[in-house]
This record gives sequence, structure tokens and C-alpha cells, in this order.
Amino acid sequence: MRLFKFFSPAPGTGDRWFALILGMTIALSALSINAAPAAAADGKNPPNWREQPQTAVQKVQLSSALTPPHPQVLALRSPELPAQVAADTSSFVTAAVDRVGPAVVRIDTERTVSRNLDPLMEDPFFRRFMGEDLRSMTPRQERLRGQGSGFIIDKSGIVLTNAHVVDKADRVTVTLNDGRTFPGEVQGTDEVTDLAVVKIDTKKVDLPVATLGDSDAVKVGDWAIAVGNPLGFDNTVTLGIISTLKRSSAAVGIPDKRLDFIQTDAAINPGNSGGPLLNSRGEVIGINTAIRADAMGIGFAIPIDKAKAIYAQLAKGEQVSHPFLGIQMIALTPEIAKENNADPNAVLIVPEVKGVLVMRVMPNTPAEKAGIRKGDVIVQIEGDGVTQPEQLQNLVENSKIGQILKLKVRRGSQVQEVAVTTAQLRDF
Repeated sequence: MRLFKFFSPAPGTGDRWFALILGMTIALSALSINAAPAAAADGKNPPNWREQPQTAVQKVQLSSALTPPHPQVLALRSPELPAQVAADTSSFVTAAVDRVGPAVVRIDTERTVSRNLDPLMEDPFFRRFMGEDLRSMTPRQERLRGQGSGFIIDKSGIVLTNAHVVDKADRVTVTLNDGRTFPGEVQGTDEVTDLAVVKIDTKKVDLPVATLGDSDAVKVGDWAIAVGNPLGFDNTVTLGIISTLKRSSAAVGIPDKRLDFIQTDAAINPGNSGGPLLNSRGEVIGINTAIRADAMGIGFAIPIDKAKAIYAQLAKGEQVSHPFLGIQMIALTPEIAKENNADPNAVLIVPEVKGVLVMRVMPNTPAEKAGIRKGDVIVQIEGDGVTQPEQLQNLVENSKIGQILKLKVRRGSQVQEVAVTTAQLRDF
């Protein structure tokens, strides 16, 4: 070996053995240094100082495996997510929809309408020329189809939806989320609250039921999940928040209703009507019913507490009571009154007080019979002060049919007491 030759001993026996031992020691040391990297790779020996940087990187990678990897890194590593990571991707929306989704239904309706002849054909001049051909012409009938949503609230087959979804329907078909189809029968409707109950024949099968929540507990900013069948797209889910509460139907632009809506920015489209609005726990807090055609991200739902108060009556086919007076009104303040009175072209002079101004008295109504006039300002009802039309309407709505309500009215500079006997709204 060259090492032995390099360390050739000096003359003398003792020196010769010393040189031999020293050469062997150096040779063995060199072999150990060259073998160290391979041994370290096999994990049999600790790495030498030349391998320190590589070993440090491996340690970092090992410790980073204890933390959840970045989703993009996971996607590159494997087409399937680990079970733990997959479980973490679920959300409260998924849980809410899983809880209520099976109870959400699609409601298909059909009704027959007759198209009358053109009024021009009733003119004697045209009848003279058309003769028997005109007499043989009969009104044309058409089948109109509609679609909406609803949800099952009782295992007996009670479905809650909007009144306008099933309005004047000759045939109602209810389709469940799993594809099962049942014929439906409209048990009762209430146009004032836009609520309806449809009964389906369960055929002795088990039906999923939606859990009803508490709309009085809802707060602005809470999560809102809308479920339904908008535009024919079944089983659609949208997410938003509660934008505001107690939005009056008059403010929404539906003066013929008596409702304080839940407003949400969860997407609601035609076909969502009658479907549930859920909270984050999967409880029904409202019934999707209206949208603003001139706005985006503004939808309205009937509070579920309103439905819970009257759906049993509708299921029995009973009429829901809606007492009314028969006036159109706006809020009045002293500032508005002064501005009006200062106008030389003002139609009438109104008292400069705070209250509810009567703008119109409907004919043959309790208000007209009681002597209420246009320009009167209602300041009290049953001893309670009123300043907003919604406040007055709620007090009347919570009374009974045939109940005598005592109103304090400002008429010019005089104060009068007027007794009004309420009547059923549908009677007029």
C-alpha cells in the first residue's frame, strides 16, 4: 500500500515496528471517514459534520408533519385527503342542511284559466259579419303551471308554504328531496300573512320533519341559510346573514299584507317561495316569501313564530282572524305638519302634533261608520300612545273581531274620543 510506502521506517527494528503501527492506524482512520456517509444513510451511525445541514432539513420536515399541511401541498401529494383533514372541511352549513334538507319539498301546481273572447267580438257590427262562426267560439282554456317550495312540519304530512304558491291551484304535487312524489291537498290559506298548509297522504311511510326554531331569538348579523328550489334548480342552498328584523310589509312595498319580515342577504329567487330560512343550528326561523325586483341581496322571510301561531287553524281549514278599521295612514310629526300647513296649495290643514294621520277612509268600513275623517290624527288607542302606522296596525291586529276600540283623535284644534268596532278584513 502507498501509505506504508510513504511512512517507510528508518533503519532499526524498533523504529520499523513503530512506523508499521502508525501507518496502519492512519489507514484505518481514512477508511472510517469514507464509510461514514453510507452508514449514516442506513441509519446505523450518526452523521459526520459534512452531513449536518442535510440532517437539519430532515428534522424540520419531520416536525412539520405534526401540523396540518397546506391544502395545495396535500393536493400534490395525494388525490385523497386524509380522514382527519376531510372531517375538518365540513361546516355548520353542511350540518344544518343535513338536518333539515330531507324535509324540504318542491311544490308543483296546475290550474285552469279561461281566456274570454276579445271584447271587440261582442260588438254588434262584428257579430253581424261573423254570424254563426262567432257563436260557435267558446272561451279558450289554458293550463297554467307554477312551482315553489315548502317543508314538512309534522309526520302526518303537514307541509307549510306560501299562500301565493298554491293560490287557486286545481292540482298540487309534492316532491320530496329523495324523489318520492305525493299528491297534495290545500287545507287552508291566509292571504294576509301569505301562509298556507298543504296536506299529503303519507301512505303510512315515514316522513322527515323540519325542526322549528324561535324567530324572536334571531339577531341582526346571525347566519341565515335559505333552502329551496329557485328557478327550477332543486335542492339549492344559499348562505347569508340576517340583515334586519321587523321590516314592515308596507315598507317592503306589500301594503296588503300584515307582516314584519326578516330581511336577509341570502340569495332568494323565484321558486324559493315557501322554503325554509334556517339558523346556524339547522332550525327553521323563517319562510322565504319575497324579493325586491329593483335590488340585489335583499330578500324577506315570514318569521316562523307567526306561522306557528296560525298553522293549526289553517290545517283545520279555519279562517284566521284579522281585525281592521279601514283607513290608510302615515306617520305625522310637528315638523311635517308645519311644512304642510305653510304650503298655500295644501289640500288640508293638519294639527301640528305627533301621531298617525288618516289619509283616506275606505267606504263601508268600521272607520267610516265610526265617523273618522280624512285629516284626523290618531294619537291614542285604548290609552296607548301611537306615533307610527305599524304600531297602530299591530294594536288592531292583536284585538278581536267585533271588539270596540276607543281612539283619541285630534281634529283641527279639538280632541275627540271615537269608538270603532273592528271587523274581519276579508269581509271588505
